[in-house]
Amino acid sequence: MPTWTNRSNCSFNCSWDDNATYWGIEQPVNIFPIPVLTGVTVTCVLFFFVGVTGNLMTILVVTKYKDMRTTTNLYLSSMAFSDLLIFLCMPLDLYRIWRYRPWNFGNILCKLFQFVSECCTYSTILNITALSVERYFAICFPLRAKVVVTKGRVRGVILVLWIVSFFSAGPVFVLVGVEHENGTNSWDTNECKATEYAIRSGLLTIMVWVSSIFFFLPVFCLTVLYSLIGRKLWKRKRETIGENASSRDKSNRQTVKMLAVVVFAFVLCWLPFHVGRYLISKSTEMGSPVMSIISHYCNLISFVLFYLSAAINPILYNIMSKKYRMAACKLFGLRNIPRRSTSVAKGESSPCWTESTASL
Repeated sequence: MPTWTNRSNCSFNCSWDDNATYWGIEQPVNIFPIPVLTGVTVTCVLFFFVGVTGNLMTILVVTKYKDMRTTTNLYLSSMAFSDLLIFLCMPLDLYRIWRYRPWNFGNILCKLFQFVSECCTYSTILNITALSVERYFAICFPLRAKVVVTKGRVRGVILVLWIVSFFSAGPVFVLVGVEHENGTNSWDTNECKATEYAIRSGLLTIMVWVSSIFFFLPVFCLTVLYSLIGRKLWKRKRETIGENASSRDKSNRQTVKMLAVVVFAFVLCWLPFHVGRYLISKSTEMGSPVMSIISHYCNLISFVLFYLSAAINPILYNIMSKKYRMAACKLFGLRNIPRRSTSVAKGESSPCWTESTASL
């Protein structure tokens, strides 16, 4: 989790092990009480197994079964890949909350794992936004979407989104690094944190604002898009329409409902993260002990929600998409799934995993 935290000022809330010194060398420290850290670790390990399993299943379901390879699912599989990369960084994050000093894994790994987290952060929100734009076109302009929204173009858009995320996260290599406390060169004061250069030059503040823009601007766009989609579907519902159109709009409503829940979960999990990052930057600038305490605990809460966000999407897909559940059961060979008609006009629709509206 890319917190960029400067934790060298620990006099207010540091917990030391019983053997605080050994051979005259200060042992590693942690900031939070041991019971709190234990609860956080157990919770995050649970998220790890659920998230890795669920996101791998999402990718396998989309890649293995041709009928699941829709434009919507391509975005969801890209998000699943991003979440898997986030979970690869979890062990180092857990190490830092237990023993933030000394950092024993070198300067390159300090920069790299925070870069990966930051890049995946940007990629996730950009993929959600692009997916919502695709749904808007498919529902509000179905004939145009039939021509514009294709699998090849969606793959190209996903590639561009990852490139944008990659370069947007690039400043992290300057922003963070292994620093020594109070200018000392002792190994036991090594800490992976925001560099003094980033703090003095204002780069830390700039990156906080860039990160906030990457979050709040897409959230504003998502709010507008889903408002327009909901308005369009409501108007169609009040009009006299045929059986096929009615089935199509029912499918669209289910799709929008699922995506809206995914977006809501994303906002709920990530809002404390951005609030905490802002408080951290302010506590670093102000040097206030009270602000530091608040920022650290807010950071711990956002730490848990950060990994909850990476684990929760496959759970939502299972709850809200019958077709996804059937494909997952088929993937694990739990039961035989009878071959179904491709028509959605009669019987059950497959609301959450459809192609664009026009292709129906």
